[in-house]
Parts: sequence; structure tokens; C-alpha cells
Amino acid sequence: MRCELVAITDPAVTAAELRALIPGPESVAETVSEIIGNVRSGGDAAVLAYTRELDTSGAEPRPLVVEERDLDAAAEQLDPTVRSGLEQAIDNVRRVAEVALDGAEQREVDFGTHSVTLRTAPVSSAAVYVPGGRASYPSTVVMGVIPARVAGVGTVAVCVPPRAEGEIDPTVLGACRLAKADIVYRMGGAQAVAALAYGAESVSPVDVIVGPGNLYVQEAKQQVSAHVGIDGFAGPSDLLIIAAPDADPQPLALDLLAQAEHGAGTLVVAVSTSAELLQAMAVPLADAQDTGAVVRFVEAPDYESALALAEALAPEHLQLAGRQAEELAPRITNAGCLFVGEETGTAFGDYIAGSNHILPTSGAARFASGLTPWHFIRRFSQVRISDPVPLARQAAPVARAEGFELHAQSMVYRIRDNR
Repeated sequence: MRCELVAITDPAVTAAELRALIPGPESVAETVSEIIGNVRSGGDAAVLAYTRELDTSGAEPRPLVVEERDLDAAAEQLDPTVRSGLEQAIDNVRRVAEVALDGAEQREVDFGTHSVTLRTAPVSSAAVYVPGGRASYPSTVVMGVIPARVAGVGTVAVCVPPRAEGEIDPTVLGACRLAKADIVYRMGGAQAVAALAYGAESVSPVDVIVGPGNLYVQEAKQQVSAHVGIDGFAGPSDLLIIAAPDADPQPLALDLLAQAEHGAGTLVVAVSTSAELLQAMAVPLADAQDTGAVVRFVEAPDYESALALAEALAPEHLQLAGRQAEELAPRITNAGCLFVGEETGTAFGDYIAGSNHILPTSGAARFASGLTPWHFIRRFSQVRISDPVPLARQAAPVARAEGFELHAQSMVYRIRDNR
């Protein structure tokens, strides 16, 4: 094993040099992209082909899904010492995970033999991308900068694409001052994301980049996400309204029009069990200027079907209007932001309600959340072991079962009888 002694001159430079010693994800990017494409188009057959090539040395793979009886048999055949260690690990990890759910800034779990302290710390720097182009968005400055400030981020930057004359809209600049952004950059597009991630002569690199933008901006965020944190892929906006027959169609039609105002790529959908209500909502949209948004009206046979559609679509904005539709609210789990009641237009969430308008799009609400201070806060554990003996005795068999003898030795050494 090759070992070298290095001296720290500039800590940041030394850290970068150390990190550069290990191949980054870009080294396998092309191969992984090809595999993902083939699996998306080929399904099981593609997965099995790669399994045959890469895992089973050409032997015919078993079915992809492991049967229940195989799981039961494996558990029954575990070495008793390995099973005991795994069960103790399961209990310990569950206890820490349950405490982590409350979101407290710091919590300690005392196991007697050791403790695990859950700690948080804000990132040192973050940047908010504020779109430009066809419109200006001072509201996005607020939605991005304020959660970062509440999280305690040291330096908060904002970048905004300049207009044709080279300047940023003064309303956006005013919002930057009111929200107390530390630095504002006149730049946009994928080039801005790259500069924020890696730095440039005039741009300091940041730890997290958040905010909406066009497809080039979002793709750039994805490509730098191994180097900096991002909030997710913020694609075109979307809205789903589930309306009961007793809802007023006029404000709901305005809500659809308001969301369609975001332009091409926007998806707005109205769902109801009442064809008459859908027709009434459609009238104002038929006479409105075409923004390029995709508009659909869906008649549902019942509210269970409407709910199932909403959960599958996982919309950025989900609005429930009318008594029977509003009763679905407690059962909603997949939505970037949920708006309940016909007086609760989505535009209020975009500007003033206090909820954030930087939300998961393109169905990402199945697994992602709207922007909050937690996007700028790191969670980590602090472990202190006072009595390593019982832990070592239970964990060493598990390490050896994995083939990591030196892991086992590092724990067993701490059994006092062996010293």
C-alpha cells in the first residue's frame, strides 16, 4: 500500500488535491448514461442482460425478484452471532432514526455503552438562481434567500441573467437588498451554474445551488450535483385542480390561466366528476391568449379515481375546491404544495402565503420537497463509545461475514481482555 506524507500549505488547496486523487463520477458518466437508456427502453431484459454480463460471468441470471421463501430461509440459516449483531444494529439504527425525525437542532441518544449525538450545521455558502428572460422574478429572490438566511448560511449569493442592455431588473435588485443577499451576479444559464459550482475569477464557489430555471440551467445543476448540493430538477410548472360540482368555476379558471401564464411546457389540468363544471371552467381559457401551456380537462367517474390520478401525477401544485374534493386533503401525499378551498388560489402560494414557490416538478413530488431551510443544513452524527466490549463482540461477526477482517480486528482490539 503506497503511503505519502504531505504538508498543508493552503487547507482548501490541499483538500482539493486530496479529493482529486480519487476518480470522480465523470469517469463513468458515458457508460452509466448508456446503461440507463437501455434499461428505460428494454426493461427486465436489459437488466438481466447486464446482470449476465457484469455479475454472473455469463451464467443465466435468476429472476430479478427474490421470493419470500428465500428470504425466510436465509434468515433461518444465519450464523447466530451474525444474526445477533444484525438485530442489535437494527435496534440501534432505528432508535437514532426515530429521534432524527423530530428535526431538533441537536439530540443525543444514550445507549449506555455509547451515545450518538445528532448535530446540524448550515452550509457555509449558497446561491439562488433567479430566472430572467421573458419576465423578472423578485418573488423567487424572496423564496430562495430567506430560507437560506433562516438556516444560518454564512454567504448567500444570487445570480440573475442580465437583460439585453446588460442590466438586471431593478425590482429584482431591490428584492435582493431587502432579503439581504450578500452578493448578486449578472449571469445566467448553464455557465452561471458552472461558475457557482467550481468558481471563476469573479465568482466564489458555493456549497449549495437552488432555484428554478430553463432546461439548460436544470441540466447543469444535475451535472454539478456530485460537487455541490442542489434542491432538485425544477422543470416546467404544473397545476392539477380537483373540483367538486359545488365549486365556483370562475376563480378556478383564473387559477388555471395564472399557471398557464408561465408559458410553454407548463401543464395545467382540471379534474371533476361534473362535465358541466369542466365546461364552465374551459370557457375563459378558450378565449385566452395562447401561452404555449398544455391544458387538459379530465372527467373522473368518482373521487377515488381523481385522488389516484393526483397521487400518480404528483403535481407541483395541487388544488382542491368544493366540499367533496376538499375532503380528500388528509389523504394527499404526493404534491409539491397543496391548496385547499376555492378561495385558496395557487397564486397566493407563489407570492405571499408563506409557503415556498420553489417546488418539485415533473412528478418529483413523489420523493422531493419544496425549498425549506433544511436544504441548506447538513445533518451529521457524533459518536462517543464508553464501553466498546459488547459492541465489538456483536459487530465483529457481521464484519467478518462481509469479508472485512480488518474492520473486525479494529473493533476486537478494543475488547480490554485482549490488550
